[in-house]
Amino acid sequence: MGLRLKIGSRGSQLALWQANHIAARLQYGHEVEIKIIHTTGDKITDVALAKVGAKGMFTKEIEEALAAGDVDLAVHSLKDLPTELAEQFEIAALLAREDPRDALCSKNFASIEELPKGAGVGTSSLRREAQLKAIRPDLLVHPLRGNVDTRLRKLESGEYDAIILAVAGLRRLGRTELVRQIIPVELMCPAAGQGALAIEIRAGDEAVRNAISFLDDKAARIETTCERALLKTMGGGCQVPIGARATWQDGLLHLQAVVASPDGSRMLRESAAGRDPVELGEAVGDNLLRRGGAKILDQVYGQNASLPQQP
Repeated sequence: MGLRLKIGSRGSQLALWQANHIAARLQYGHEVEIKIIHTTGDKITDVALAKVGAKGMFTKEIEEALAAGDVDLAVHSLKDLPTELAEQFEIAALLAREDPRDALCSKNFASIEELPKGAGVGTSSLRREAQLKAIRPDLLVHPLRGNVDTRLRKLESGEYDAIILAVAGLRRLGRTELVRQIIPVELMCPAAGQGALAIEIRAGDEAVRNAISFLDDKAARIETTCERALLKTMGGGCQVPIGARATWQDGLLHLQAVVASPDGSRMLRESAAGRDPVELGEAVGDNLLRRGGAKILDQVYGQNASLPQQP
């Protein structure tokens, strides 16, 4: 017997692609409808994300609709979800992961190395900015907000020499025409959970959980559990200069992680392998904090400021 399922989604092109992608997978046997919900993060478009700092700013309103029963499931980019969910919610499925790396998009330049001295690069991610400045301190990094289309349009109109976006979003929207370099993890470590889609439901909603369980991908769940354990250990969110990339092969996890000062002057890297995703993430996170990561993060948020949760 099929269910009537309402999917809660942000209204951006990418969010709707994601919601429609899930709806298409569920429509055999279920009646599916998408409900657009406007979030705080969508309403504040003129400020760099790191400066907004609101907890769950791309998820709060969607979770409120989920709690109220207005929607039955929510589709998120995993990197937007706080590392700790409220007790009334659970991540019921993580889809097979798209490429988690970042991409350099440009009309005229083929790579970070080829950008001219003093070139203007657009990104509103502190993580990307810090790692970019570590490689090329001469580059000028400018804030860049808006959906993928808006950002590409700004690049095409000449406002920037290059911009940095997630490969996953560009591929999903079929907008890879300006991708000139998929940036190696060794140069730019991705955000924890980047490229992964998460389906959030009300905790204990077994009917919905059973309906979507076939979408859950083991490798994606193991890798992102490890990356998010590192992020949680370091007290960080997606607007902190922390990168994490776990790869799972033949029962063994390899984790590469980085924490950097926003100006790129200090860059700490750590990598390790293990079998337990949470233990590995916590161990690497602890090592980074001990080696100076705690000091870097203190400087990002002001001395002794409590670290904001991931937006």
